[in-house]
Amino acid sequence: MGDVVGAKLIEGRMTAAGEGEVVVFLIGMRINSFVAVRSWWPVARAMGPMIAELARDKDSGLLGYKALLGGPREAYLVQYWESKEKLLAYAVAPDHRHHPAWAAFNRRLREGKGKVGFWHETYVVPAGSHESIYMNMPEYGLGRATGVVPVGHRGNRAADRLRAS
Repeated sequence: MGDVVGAKLIEGRMTAAGEGEVVVFLIGMRINSFVAVRSWWPVARAMGPMIAELARDKDSGLLGYKALLGGPREAYLVQYWESKEKLLAYAVAPDHRHHPAWAAFNRRLREGKGKVGFWHETYVVPAGSHESIYMNMPEYGLGRATGVVPVGHRGNRAADRLRAS
């Protein structure tokens, strides 16, 4: 579901197999003070168990994710979800890891006086409004989340794939 070292290279031109609506959720943190380890380390540590919990639950709605660094101060995840309803349900579920992690983070944020920053963005992308191409790549991004098919199945041009999604 996430990063795979040594993932199999797929030669040629591929596109994401997923059709229909997709929800893209970006979530990240920014270290505003490197010396304030007690403020930012728990935030960084909390994400792994949440992703593991989601990956184990095939009905969670998480299709896939990619962990990225945005420079020395920033780390974030790009997540692909089946629906906004499943994303929002996970966010408020009291029996899952996010709810207590969010409460602890809010306490830490108040006490930390700006030593760590947090952000997220949610995009609901309707059917017909997303396309992709992967050339000589392992499955990646939306293609890793939904699988890939040869470009010709959905159209050779971006405009064709947008109409077909």
